[in-house]
Amino acid sequence: MAIASEPTKLTDRDEDQPRRKRKSRRRKTAHLKLVPDTKQLRSQLRARCYEVADKLDKSRPMPKEEMEVVAREILEQENLAEGYLGWMMVMLASAFWSDQVASVPHDRRLFLLPHCLKHAEGCPADYDQFGLDCKTCGACSIADYRSVAEELGYKVLVAEGSPIVMKIIVGGHVDAVVGVACLNVLEKAFDKILLAGIPCMAVPLLSSDCRNTSVDEEWVHEMIHTPHQQPKQKTSTYVHLMRASSQMFEKEELTRLIAPKRQADSENNSDELDPIGATEKLAIDFIGKGGKYSRPFTTLAVYDALTDGKATSAADGMEHIAGFSDAVKRTALAIETFHKASLVHDDIEDEDEYRYGEQTMHRQYGTATAINVGDYMIGLGYRLVSREVGTLGAEKVATIVDHLADAHMRLSEGQGAELIWRDSTNKALKPVDALKIYALKTSPAFEAALHCGVSLAGTEEQYTKELRLFARNVGVAFQILNDLKDWQGDDDNKMSAGGDVLGGRPTLLWALALEKLDDELLAELRGLVEDHATSGIATSSIIDRVHQLYTQAGVFESAEKLVDKYRARAEEIADNIEPEPFRELLYYLVDTILDQTVAPTPTIVIPIMDSPLPYIMPQDKSKS
Repeated sequence: MAIASEPTKLTDRDEDQPRRKRKSRRRKTAHLKLVPDTKQLRSQLRARCYEVADKLDKSRPMPKEEMEVVAREILEQENLAEGYLGWMMVMLASAFWSDQVASVPHDRRLFLLPHCLKHAEGCPADYDQFGLDCKTCGACSIADYRSVAEELGYKVLVAEGSPIVMKIIVGGHVDAVVGVACLNVLEKAFDKILLAGIPCMAVPLLSSDCRNTSVDEEWVHEMIHTPHQQPKQKTSTYVHLMRASSQMFEKEELTRLIAPKRQADSENNSDELDPIGATEKLAIDFIGKGGKYSRPFTTLAVYDALTDGKATSAADGMEHIAGFSDAVKRTALAIETFHKASLVHDDIEDEDEYRYGEQTMHRQYGTATAINVGDYMIGLGYRLVSREVGTLGAEKVATIVDHLADAHMRLSEGQGAELIWRDSTNKALKPVDALKIYALKTSPAFEAALHCGVSLAGTEEQYTKELRLFARNVGVAFQILNDLKDWQGDDDNKMSAGGDVLGGRPTLLWALALEKLDDELLAELRGLVEDHATSGIATSSIIDRVHQLYTQAGVFESAEKLVDKYRARAEEIADNIEPEPFRELLYYLVDTILDQTVAPTPTIVIPIMDSPLPYIMPQDKSKS
């Protein structure tokens, strides 16, 4: 068999072999989610995946494009259609990670079940903060799976989606995930988990129907009972760096790193803020409030990749990270502090109402206070680095501060260009001008995070040009994706679709529409946006019509092609980066920052005050 006899084609790390280069491409995947009809065929293909996976190099997570090549070869050998590709990739990924899942004790594993396994009619269970609260009525298999898993020590969640799972993993509650889900959910939910090097196995549902579906039950029980044993080969993982980045923003560690000057004044028991300590307290609370911490992660990960790369070791990564100096951590923290300051100011300038699922700071405390808190965070960001001269040395501190200052100024230029355009009477905008604004608004902070890690490692002169181009391409692609999410649903911050249009912000989608619509439709589009506040037309009607015009102009397809273009450029730059851990990190950043999976329906976020496991409950479509 070609794959079994030639594993070096994809995986062996022979120095004489040319290093792998990225050839990412996005495609329509709806036709690639067929499930083999018979249990015999499913078992045959599953066994083949385990046979092939046993010969693969497991020193690093297997990239999706490599996994697709292997899965396609298996399908070709078995004379099966391309439509089974999605199912095959789930089987291959599960086989690849089975040893790593086995290396994690049962009580450190999460068992994820879909709510659609319940019987829709007459199910007595309600949703609580932990998911579906099963009543063990015997009407479906959820309670049975749950009881078996809990007896072994698993933490069990009846929910769907990667955000909740990543929060649980990054929070340090579990180290591996086993789950059951349909292929649609697996494609969206497990990509980031696998990319990060988090051990994960799954059994796909036999259909993508959301009601009364079924699964190969013996496979689920087999997966749950995967014995705890040491793997043949440890796979590198970014989870330790993700956890370290998150832990810096926990209250105790954040307070230690910032060393507040007015901590005693601000920690009174009164409901009212102390006037003197209020600014500091509001700033620190907001810095630790939420977010993905992708910028501090980037700084820490770049620093590690350019030193010894030991933080990605599955065995002792956290122990190695514990040796990072406070100066390194404070530099990473400074990046997020600047980012949080820009969010406070942006929310004021854009008149946004919500951030992290609650009212924005200026809505809660007033515009003047919010501006002042943002200014305080800017000063704090510089201080976090400037006071590390004794540890880092004056030259290195000066270099880092210069990168931060340059990013700060360019971000302000980009935001200023947006504000001037928003307040102008002429809403003309060319796509190239929109892209220039994006390059200024989004890329500098990411570039600063990269450069800070490089500077901390003492290799600044080697990557200056490459990282600026890499950050520019990733940043522009990210902002275009953000435009698309404004229409598809964004669970991070936005509470409704179409906010960029109603807010009068200059977007690439708007520029493309201006370029492609005829005069009559263009006049209609301008009228909808300019007059929405006084026209008496319902906001939803305006959004629906703008969406129709955008679709008619083909702006969504054009924007997606531009994402592919800028992503490819970023990957081409990464192809030529040395050393290998740094190159692999850049690939990982491209994959995670330019994640193109968007939740098709909004979610209800239920905060948990006393539970270590947060939960996001999907809306019941039957009630909408």
